Order: sequence, then C-alpha cells, then structure tokens
Amino acid sequence: MSQDIPFRIGSSVQPLVRSAFGPSGSTTTQIGNSEPCVDITALNALALRSLTALFDARENLFSRSLTLTKDGFYREKTSRRRTMIALLGLQRLADSGGPVPIDIAAVRDATLTDNNWVRSLGDLGLLTWLTAEIAPERLTSLFDEFDFGKALESYPDGRQAHNGGLALFLAGISHAQLAGDGSIPDLTDVAVDVYHLLLENQGESGIFGQSGFARSPQRVFCRRFGTFGDQIYAIYALSTFAKAFQVEEPLASALSCANSIRALQGEKGEWWFLYDKGACRVVNRYPVFSWHQDGTAPLGLLALGEATGQSFQEAIHKGLSWITGLNELGNDLRNLERGLIWDSICPKRPATNYWETALSLLNMSRRFRQVDLHIRQEARPDHFGWLLYAFGKQGLAMAPVAAHASARR
Repeated sequence: MSQDIPFRIGSSVQPLVRSAFGPSGSTTTQIGNSEPCVDITALNALALRSLTALFDARENLFSRSLTLTKDGFYREKTSRRRTMIALLGLQRLADSGGPVPIDIAAVRDATLTDNNWVRSLGDLGLLTWLTAEIAPERLTSLFDEFDFGKALESYPDGRQAHNGGLALFLAGISHAQLAGDGSIPDLTDVAVDVYHLLLENQGESGIFGQSGFARSPQRVFCRRFGTFGDQIYAIYALSTFAKAFQVEEPLASALSCANSIRALQGEKGEWWFLYDKGACRVVNRYPVFSWHQDGTAPLGLLALGEATGQSFQEAIHKGLSWITGLNELGNDLRNLERGLIWDSICPKRPATNYWETALSLLNMSRRFRQVDLHIRQEARPDHFGWLLYAFGKQGLAMAPVAAHASARR
C-alpha cells in the first residue's frame, strides 16, 4: 500500500442508526407528524410487477426497456447489465420472505455464465457486486478471470477516472470484501487507489464531477459537471467502502456530497439532473428520473444514514412523494393499471436542455412551464432493481397491486 494514504485501514466505523425508516417492519415513509406518503410494500409490489412485464423467459434475462408508443409497447433486446441490477433487487426481496414469481437461480445462471459483455470498470464493479451478493462461492473464479490490480488501466472509464465507473467498481470491491471468506485476494490496495481517484473528482462543495482527466473540451466539461448518478453512486460506494474496510474518513466525503445535493433538492422533491461542482449549483434540471427518486437516492442515502447516524428521511420522503403526483405536472408516475412506473419527466424538445445549461452558466434561470414538459412512458429493469434493493427488506403489500388499480378507475 502506498505511504500517502491519509487513513488507517481497520479503524472502526460506528453506525449510529440502523434504518432511516424507523423500526423494522415499518411499511411507510413518514416525517414527524405528517401523513405517510407512500406505502413501501405496495411500491415493492408494483416494482415486482414491472419486472415481470420486462422479463424475457426465453433468455432468462430482462429487456433493456419497454416503451409505450402510439402503436403499443415496444420491447428492446435483453441487457445483462440491467439484468444484474434487477437481480440484486429481486434477491433482496426474496431474502425478506416475499414471493418472487421469477426463477432467481435461472436468471443468476444466465447472467453469470458469460462474462464477455464486461467492457468497462463499471461493468466489472456491478458483476463483482452481484457475485458477492448472490453467488459468493464464485468470487474466487471471478478474481482468477479478471486482473483487478490492473483494472484501472484496462478499461477506458478507469483510465479517464470516470466517476460512475469508479464508484461502481469500489462498491463491487467492498461487497466482495464483506462477503469474502478469506479465499479471495487482498483488495486493499486497489480499493484505496479507486478511493483516491474518486476524491480527485470531488469539489470543495462536495459535488463530484463526471470525469477526472481533462484532455479535450468535452473532458473539461465532464471534469466540472456531474450528474445525479455521479453523486449518489459515489455516496453509496464511499459508505460501503467505509463499512467493508473499517475506515471512517470516506464518510466525510460522502456526507459532504449528500448534504450538498440535499440542499439543492427541488421544492417538490426533485433530484435534479446536472450539477456544477465548483459553484455547487444545479445547471440542468431535466430529465428528472423516477429511478433516482425511488431507487438510487434511497439506496445511497440509506446506506450513508446507517453508517453515520445522519437522517436523510425527509429528503427521501420528498423524492417518493414526487413519484406519487406531487410533482410539476401533478401526475402520478405509477401507472397501476399497466403495472409500471414511468421513467421520467423531461422536456418535450431536447434542445431545451442545452439552452438551460447555457443560461445557467450565464447566471440566468429559465422557468419551465407544464406545457414544456412531458412524462416519458418507458420502463427499465434497473429502475425496479434499485428500488427493490433499497426497500426490498420491507417485503410486499398484502393486497395485490391490481386491486389498487381497480379502485382508482
């Protein structure tokens, strides 16, 4: 291990809070004396129904997406990457004792049989994460197949210090460390190297840029700006790294980022799209993705809350309320009749995003009208995988989702 590491592996981490949602068995998010906003178990049931609709039984994989068009639903081909995330959520739900109508073992085997699809550091991180969670006995063969010590140089997103790839890789390593039984190699050095690269992407404001190396005009943009995904995956990775390697210092970086994005959260609970790490501001609000609102944001903030004792309950509550209709369009993104949660609220014209970024850099704001926005009627399996990974421990609602749908007609 290099001598400039500013912390000691093995120092204790003392989690002060085990859950941001109160005692075990709670099924709703609630703030103070306010009314519960979402029945979590019903949300889990809807996510499970959505995954069933996206499942391709012939390949035992999930379709990349399902989009409602004027001619009906259009289904894309299957995606192993998105299947892995869906599988993480399904396994979390199954561990709660909830019935899962999809053969998890068959999906696991179909996903892990062929690793030729791994083309990036982020891919390898997700594969490691999944293996550690649902097939830890395969970790040894995974480390035999891939050279983790050279991974940062082997993949483009590693060489470019792409924040999302670094975060997913660090999360994967950390889960392997937690699941390892002593038969896996020592991952300390590579984990610390990835951690340092993540810190280089983080601004003083706590916000992370999208990429660490600026060798072109595009890369200069990526170094300055980061998406919401760049923030929340880093928060989760740092929280899990702290837990796996028993260090406290990464939690300070994770808290700095979490507090910044919480301060920038929209009035209606929106987790905005693009951030300026230097000025600590939002430069592009849309699209607002449902899978950030009910999936990745709870995933990262709950992990950080468990590690530090900081409560992010109110921010998570607001994000979930946005899904249910307390948003800028006043529409519920849960389509209970079709058993899906729609993808996002976004501008009708793509050029709108470019104009907003340009105006933001000039310290000018643009007000979006309802007529400028629409709901993207698409569903994707990673959305529901992250949702179930965050909330699957709560189990399923007793009443089927279809009953709720018929009650709303």
